[in-house]
Amino acid sequence: MKNLSKTEAKRLSPAVLAFYGDSVYELYVRRHIAELGDRPSAELHNMSVKMARASFQAAAFDRLQPVLDEDEADVLRRGRNATGLRQPRSSSSAEYHKATAVEALFGFLSLTGSEERLEELFGIVLTEETKG
Repeated sequence: MKNLSKTEAKRLSPAVLAFYGDSVYELYVRRHIAELGDRPSAELHNMSVKMARASFQAAAFDRLQPVLDEDEADVLRRGRNATGLRQPRSSSSAEYHKATAVEALFGFLSLTGSEERLEELFGIVLTEETKG
């Protein structure tokens, strides 16, 4: 697959970026957990669920926001302001919108082939894991 240009990726709706970015984020979470070593499957699942929760991603949003460039900040803002999303009962509206923004950002970066930047930003996301 070819990478999209930033212009092409920015033309996609925040919902599409978040749809794709959800899977990208999940792969980073699962890889991180796998790198921690062997664990029972229930523990792997629980760790994954914790890091994929809207509340966890919302906290990551707050850490990511100050380090983003202009294009990344625009995608994050568009993702946060996306409408027509179905919020789960387990999170507040604000948390869900921030989580959607993080997923949109991960989708944007992956679609544009910005793997090094994804690694860098996921490192910032991980600082949330070590806190809680």
